[in-house]
Amino acid sequence: MQFINIHDAKTNLSKYLEQLALFHQPIIICRNGKPIAQITEYKPRPLKKIGLLKGKIKIGADFDQLPDEWVKYFE
Repeated sequence: MQFINIHDAKTNLSKYLEQLALFHQPIIICRNGKPIAQITEYKPRPLKKIGLLKGKIKIGADFDQLPDEWVKYFE
């Protein structure tokens, strides 16, 4: 983990991004010696597969019908 000040980060951003790509360690940006931000490498999330459960879930024929004792709560 590397700590740098804001001015240095603005001046040498390209250099720090290259270091990040090589060493995979976050860079902490500080203001007056206090950490305020962190730069980390981007890790894309895997794409979600649509239709993964197709054909595996069944909905009952009475799905849309409320039990008689529940009807009074929805009127």
